[in-house]
This record gives sequence, C-alpha cells and structure tokens, in this order.
Amino acid sequence: MGRVSIDCRDYPDGTNCTVALSADTAEELIEACVKHVIRVHGAKEDTPALREEIMSGFKEE
Repeated sequence: MGRVSIDCRDYPDGTNCTVALSADTAEELIEACVKHVIRVHGAKEDTPALREEIMSGFKEE
C-alpha cells in the first residue's frame, strides 16, 4: 500500500471537523487517527472495533 489518507469531512458527525490526515503507512495513520477520534470526536477508548472502523475509511493516494 502506498500513502494512505482519511478525511473527517467524509464522515460528518456534527463536529464540523475538517481535518484530513495522511501517512506513508497504515500503521502510522491509524495511531494518529485513534488519538484524533478520542480527543476531538469523543470516542471513549481505543478498541479493536474502533481501529477497524477507522481503517475501513482509509484511501490509498
């Protein structure tokens, strides 16, 4: 997999978040995304289900 990204605008949740994240690896991106989702979007904890949901939205650039 090449560079991967995800954009909060693709998943509206009422926060009006416009953050887009990208990284060279899925592993690096998931770590950044989990921190973002917990801090900004109110996820309660880092779980395998949360990671799976986030990763399903990854797009290869």
